[in-house]
Amino acid sequence: QVQLVESGGGLVQAGGSLRVSCAYSGRTFNNYNMGWFRQAPGKGREFVAAISRSGGRTYYADSVKGRFTVSRDNAKNTMALQMNSLKPEDTAVYYCAADAGIYGPTSRRDDYDYWGQGTQVTVSS
Repeated sequence: QVQLVESGGGLVQAGGSLRVSCAYSGRTFNNYNMGWFRQAPGKGREFVAAISRSGGRTYYADSVKGRFTVSRDNAKNTMALQMNSLKPEDTAVYYCAADAGIYGPTSRRDDYDYWGQGTQVTVSS
Protein backbone atom coordinates (compact mmCIF):
# COMPACT_ATOMS: atom_id res chain seq x y z
CA GLN A 1 0.00 0.00 0.00
CA VAL A 2 1.33 3.40 -0.98
CA GLN A 3 1.53 6.12 1.64
CA LEU A 4 2.62 9.71 1.13
CA VAL A 5 3.43 12.07 3.99
CA GLU A 6 4.19 15.75 3.46
CA SER A 7 6.26 17.86 5.82
CA GLY A 8 8.01 21.20 5.98
CA GLY A 9 5.13 23.63 5.65
CA GLY A 10 4.93 26.75 7.76
CA LEU A 11 4.69 30.53 7.84
CA VAL A 12 7.07 32.68 5.81
CA GLN A 13 7.18 36.30 4.74
CA ALA A 14 6.69 37.33 1.14
CA GLY A 15 9.94 37.04 -0.76
CA GLY A 16 11.16 34.25 1.47
CA SER A 17 11.83 30.58 0.83
CA LEU A 18 10.45 27.31 2.09
CA ARG A 19 11.07 23.65 1.28
CA VAL A 20 8.34 21.05 1.56
CA SER A 21 9.05 17.34 1.39
CA CYS A 22 7.12 14.17 0.63
CA ALA A 23 8.07 10.81 2.11
CA TYR A 24 6.91 7.75 0.18
CA SER A 25 6.36 4.23 1.45
CA GLY A 26 5.04 1.21 -0.44
CA ARG A 27 5.95 -0.32 -3.76
CA THR A 28 8.99 0.76 -5.72
CA PHE A 29 9.14 4.54 -5.64
CA ASN A 30 10.61 4.93 -9.09
CA ASN A 31 7.58 3.19 -10.59
CA TYR A 32 5.73 6.49 -10.11
CA ASN A 33 5.76 9.90 -11.63
CA MET A 34 5.27 12.35 -8.78
CA GLY A 35 3.49 15.66 -8.50
CA TRP A 36 2.73 18.59 -6.25
CA PHE A 37 -0.66 20.25 -6.09
CA ARG A 38 -2.05 22.98 -3.87
CA GLN A 39 -5.42 24.14 -2.66
CA ALA A 40 -6.14 27.62 -1.35
CA PRO A 41 -9.22 28.37 0.77
CA GLY A 42 -12.35 28.43 -1.37
CA LYS A 43 -10.51 27.24 -4.49
CA GLY A 44 -9.99 23.96 -6.29
CA ARG A 45 -6.87 21.86 -6.13
CA GLU A 46 -4.40 23.09 -8.73
CA PHE A 47 -1.28 21.66 -10.28
CA VAL A 48 2.07 23.04 -9.15
CA ALA A 49 4.85 20.76 -10.42
CA ALA A 50 5.59 17.22 -11.53
CA ILE A 51 8.67 15.05 -11.97
CA SER A 52 9.28 11.89 -13.96
CA ARG A 53 10.22 8.52 -12.51
CA SER A 54 13.94 9.05 -13.01
CA GLY A 55 13.83 12.73 -12.10
CA GLY A 56 15.08 13.65 -15.55
CA ARG A 57 11.97 15.55 -16.59
CA THR A 58 10.11 18.24 -14.70
CA TYR A 59 7.00 20.22 -15.43
CA TYR A 60 5.70 23.40 -13.77
CA ALA A 61 2.62 25.54 -13.65
CA ASP A 62 3.22 28.94 -15.22
CA SER A 63 2.47 30.62 -11.91
CA VAL A 64 5.50 29.01 -10.21
CA LYS A 65 7.92 28.59 -13.10
CA GLY A 66 11.31 30.10 -12.26
CA ARG A 67 10.51 30.25 -8.52
CA PHE A 68 9.84 26.64 -7.55
CA THR A 69 12.01 23.56 -8.13
CA VAL A 70 10.84 19.97 -7.79
CA SER A 71 13.32 17.17 -7.12
CA ARG A 72 13.33 13.56 -5.99
CA ASP A 73 15.74 11.12 -4.39
CA ASN A 74 14.85 7.58 -5.44
CA ALA A 75 17.37 6.10 -3.01
CA LYS A 76 15.62 7.78 -0.09
CA ASN A 77 12.05 7.54 -1.42
CA THR A 78 11.51 11.26 -1.10
CA MET A 79 10.44 14.21 -3.21
CA ALA A 80 10.90 17.88 -2.42
CA LEU A 81 9.59 21.22 -3.59
CA GLN A 82 11.92 24.17 -3.08
CA MET A 83 9.90 27.37 -3.12
CA ASN A 84 11.68 30.72 -3.53
CA SER A 85 10.42 34.27 -3.93
CA LEU A 86 7.19 33.28 -2.26
CA LYS A 87 4.10 35.43 -2.72
CA PRO A 88 0.94 35.71 -0.60
CA GLU A 89 -0.97 34.01 -3.43
CA ASP A 90 1.17 30.90 -2.88
CA THR A 91 -0.66 30.39 0.42
CA ALA A 92 -2.35 26.99 0.29
CA VAL A 93 -2.29 23.43 1.51
CA TYR A 94 0.33 21.60 -0.55
CA TYR A 95 -0.23 17.97 -1.49
CA CYS A 96 2.09 15.41 -3.00
CA ALA A 97 0.72 12.74 -5.30
CA ALA A 98 1.90 9.60 -7.11
CA ASP A 99 0.97 8.60 -10.66
CA ALA A 100 1.39 4.98 -11.77
CA GLY A 101 0.56 5.73 -15.39
CA ILE A 102 2.81 4.78 -18.27
CA TYR A 103 3.24 8.28 -19.64
CA GLY A 104 5.40 11.15 -18.47
CA PRO A 105 4.73 13.62 -15.65
CA THR A 106 1.28 15.11 -15.88
CA SER A 107 -0.60 18.14 -14.60
CA ARG A 108 -3.96 16.35 -14.66
CA ARG A 109 -5.24 15.76 -11.16
CA ASP A 110 -7.27 12.72 -12.21
CA ASP A 111 -4.12 10.94 -13.42
CA TYR A 112 -2.80 10.63 -9.89
CA ASP A 113 -3.53 7.49 -7.95
CA TYR A 114 -2.29 8.30 -4.43
CA TRP A 115 -2.34 11.47 -2.35
CA GLY A 116 -0.84 12.70 0.87
CA GLN A 117 -2.74 14.55 3.59
CA GLY A 118 -1.17 17.92 2.80
CA THR A 119 0.95 20.51 4.56
CA GLN A 120 -0.01 24.15 5.11
CA VAL A 121 2.11 26.90 3.57
CA THR A 122 1.25 30.47 4.57
CA VAL A 123 2.96 33.48 3.03
CA SER A 124 2.42 36.77 4.82
CA SER A 125 2.59 40.12 3.03
